[in-house]
Parts: sequence; structure tokens; C-alpha cells
Amino acid sequence: MATTPRQATPDSSPRTWRRARLIETGRVARRSARRRSLALATLAILVLAVVLVPLLVRLDQQLVDLRAAGLPPSLAHPFGTDEVGRDVLLRSIYGLRVSLLVGLVAAVVSATIGGLVGLAAGAAGGPLDRLLMRVVDGVNSMPHLLLGIFIVALFAPSAIAVIVSVGVTHWTTAARIVRSEVLSLRGRPFIDAAVSGGSSRLRIVRRHFLPNLAPHLLLATVLMVPHAIWHETALSFLGLGLPAHLASLGNMINDGQRSLLAGDWWSSLFPGLLILTPTLAIHALAQHLRDRANPRRRSELAL
Repeated sequence: MATTPRQATPDSSPRTWRRARLIETGRVARRSARRRSLALATLAILVLAVVLVPLLVRLDQQLVDLRAAGLPPSLAHPFGTDEVGRDVLLRSIYGLRVSLLVGLVAAVVSATIGGLVGLAAGAAGGPLDRLLMRVVDGVNSMPHLLLGIFIVALFAPSAIAVIVSVGVTHWTTAARIVRSEVLSLRGRPFIDAAVSGGSSRLRIVRRHFLPNLAPHLLLATVLMVPHAIWHETALSFLGLGLPAHLASLGNMINDGQRSLLAGDWWSSLFPGLLILTPTLAIHALAQHLRDRANPRRRSELAL
């Protein structure tokens, strides 16, 4: 009985499979590029707003006008006014400036502490590594918000207290990232060659560890900014962050919740959106940086 030879279907052809993979990879790359462009545009608009608006609009953010109290959004007041007649848009921009500045400084402080701890643990090894990792486990075992509240309660409400609170409670992630990367670098051939050549430990850290750790520290810092912004907002909402007379997004949401029963929804909605928008944009930018730092992970996600 004659049999027909087995024909390869198009789906099983290696060439067709590679073409489909390239097409899918291109789609993922284009989608990632669109997200990156949108995130950069959003952050650029927000940064320009917080820099230029206070310079161009000569209005007092604390100006009270009881005749304009509780006005809904309009052309004169795009975000409406609060319960004492202050412009919500102007106060939101001032609050966003404070949140971005505090979040960025707190993220840098947190990444610096975590980077130093992770570098010391990974480079030294032995008992020091085990001791520092137990400290990291101990800090991680405590709720960050409760620990932050305890730290802020020791100081008067100020931006410095919030920065210290975030820096002390959020450095453990950066420490673990840096330690794992240092342990990976210690097994590389160029490190063995440097040790065999008589390089000191300090020279190895300066010439080999730090350049390879810079992208990971940058990514950890960018990822820490949204956490710092939310942390500052939560503390200000609880009345433990920035002083009540300063425009802060957390303070504005706390003040706006009293107006919700009167139907003034805009007093809390727009400051909340200004918290959500930069955090989503920064998160999208951090994903792009993570894909650039680890192209293999990006190709695996495209399968």
C-alpha cells in the first residue's frame, strides 16, 4: 500500500516559527516604545508644570476667598476650589512639586544606604554578610508604614522627617539587589584575574564592582520614587508628614474628605489623580530601564 510522504505544515517550519517570533518581538518592542514615550511625555509635562507655574502665576496658594468657597471645576478654576476658596489646581501643582522633590531625595537616600549595605555584604562575605542580611530580614519583618510613623513621630512634621522615614524603611530592596549582583560578579573571570594580579579589594570595588552596579542602583532608585511619593502622601494624610499649612497632596486629600459629604468631590479627586499619574509614568519608565538592563528577560517575555 503506497504511502504519501509526510508534509511539514507551515506552523511547524523553523523559518515560520522564527518569523512569528520576530513579529511578536517587534510588537512587544513597539508597545514598550509607546509606553516609554507616553511616560516620558507625562513626566515632562508634570515637571514643566511644577517648575513654570509658580513662576508664571503670581498667586498665593494660601489665599483664602470665602466668596469662592466650594466652586466646581470651571474655566476660572479648572480643578475647582476647596472649602475656603483656595484654587485646587494651583495647590495641587505646589503639592506635586513637594511630593516629587521629597520622593526623589528619599529614593536617593534609600538607594545609597541599601547600596552601601549590599556592597559591604557581598564584597566582604562571611560573618559580616550574614549579620547584614539578618538586619535586612529584621527590617523587612516590620511593616514599613508603621515603622515610618514611629520614626516621623520622633520629629516635628517636616520634609526632612519624611525623607529620613523613607530612607530608613525602604533601603532593604536595594541592599538585596546590590548584594546579589556583587555575588554574581565575584565569580566572573575578570575578577579572578584582578585578584591574581594583586589588585586590592578597594581597587576591585572601585574599578569593577561600582561600574557594573550603577545600572542596577539607577533602576532601584527609579523604582523607589513611587514608593516614596505614596509614603509621603500617606504620612501627610495621617497628619504626620508635612505641616498642615503647606500644600501637600496628602494634606489636600485629608482636607478634601471633609468636603465629600457636601458634594465637593473635586477637592480629593484631582489631588489623588496627581498622585497616581506620576507613579504610573515612573513605573513604566522603570520597566523600560529594567528591559534595557536585562535584554534576555525582555526576549523571554516576548515568547
